[in-house]
Amino acid sequence: MNAFELWKKACAHLKRALHDDVYLRWIETIKPSSICDNQFILHVDNDFCQTWLENHYQQVIEEALLSAGAPQGFSVRFEVEERDPANLKAELEATMPKPDLKQIPSKRRRAKQPVANGNGSPLNSAFTFENFVTGPSNSFAHAAALGVSQSPGRAYNPLFIYGQTGIGKTHLMQAVGHRVLQSPGTNVSYVSTETLLNEYIESLAKRTTTDFRNKYRKTDVLLVDDIQFLAGKERLQEEFFHTFNVLYDARKQIIMTSDLPPRELSGLEPRLVSRFEWGLVTEIESPDFETRLAILRYKQTLTKVGLHDDLLTFIADNIKSNVRSLEGALTRAVSFASLNPETPMTLDVLRNLLKDQLNDERQKELSFEDIQRMVADYFDLRLADMTSKRRTRSIAAPRQVAMFLCRKLTRSSLPEIAKAFDKTHATVVHACKTIQDRIQVEDELRNSVHEITRKLGRDPLASQI
Repeated sequence: MNAFELWKKACAHLKRALHDDVYLRWIETIKPSSICDNQFILHVDNDFCQTWLENHYQQVIEEALLSAGAPQGFSVRFEVEERDPANLKAELEATMPKPDLKQIPSKRRRAKQPVANGNGSPLNSAFTFENFVTGPSNSFAHAAALGVSQSPGRAYNPLFIYGQTGIGKTHLMQAVGHRVLQSPGTNVSYVSTETLLNEYIESLAKRTTTDFRNKYRKTDVLLVDDIQFLAGKERLQEEFFHTFNVLYDARKQIIMTSDLPPRELSGLEPRLVSRFEWGLVTEIESPDFETRLAILRYKQTLTKVGLHDDLLTFIADNIKSNVRSLEGALTRAVSFASLNPETPMTLDVLRNLLKDQLNDERQKELSFEDIQRMVADYFDLRLADMTSKRRTRSIAAPRQVAMFLCRKLTRSSLPEIAKAFDKTHATVVHACKTIQDRIQVEDELRNSVHEITRKLGRDPLASQI
């Protein structure tokens, strides 16, 4: 079976498993290329599509290929198709049949690729406010982003959104872009810091820095993803500093995302950190159980397969790391149910299907008690002192360390940590800030925190402590 025949059969499976909108947007545009060394090479249109498919649909596509007759151990690799822009139009006209638009449903005629803004940067068409599920962990950030979209450059400028990977920062930032683009004549630029760096290096090599500056200084809304990667790049920091000033002075909106708040980003110039804090700094926390379940219920409406609520509850209860992993688990379950209709989807089947992901979740997870017990042992205290009302310094300071480590080493929200210590939300916030500030200047405390972190089986540097 050649690549085209195998892909055709796999697409038949994918069409049954995925919602029409998802299939048309992401799958239909893929082009089979070749099979080499048990690897199926698929061509996509651009880097954005490649990254999105790798992160969200690679496993589903591989399972569809296996169902279509691919051998075990078969894998997929996405590559951006290299094409000469000058010949692209002629090539398409020569190879594609002329469609009868009257016979094609309107849904198929709508553009399904990521939306391009004024500077050609892609916005994911799925990342809108309508598709964002809110809960206690992200409601404030959502409200801030919504306010910015209604009054860009005036509500909160800059808006700095931080939180761990895969919990919706990019979604929320791009939702602002989509909403702003609804106003005629508005220009939005979305760029990752990695892309920004590559463009800057290229502009230096080609001596086109003026074009690089104009591209981002003449936009109405600048969206910058993963701003933490500016760390250590002095010349790019200098360039971004001046771009920031130009946009801010012109009352143009700036939105940035990061995995840490500005003051905790090492390797950034103080003047940049201070500017990042000029507007509003807001966090998206890991979603709680109710929000995770709401996300799963919403995402299921986009598929053709309905899972029982007890199955969704199982996923929500066990996949806690981030929204991306949660969606991946749902996609795998939906794909399996669609491709194996003769096998009833039970909890045992689901548990076996997700066993690798569940094992990863368990290995990553540290409990509050694990941390409290390790801190208590290190400072020669009783475990009960971690939740007691006593405020002597010999107990209060280690307790603050334990709260700080619970914040750094788990994905739990501040209210959950507060409950584990029988304290208030404000107490946990104060404790985390106090320890964060102290370890910057107190070598002994920093060494103690690092040692406890290592004893818990975590790398202090990887945990950004």
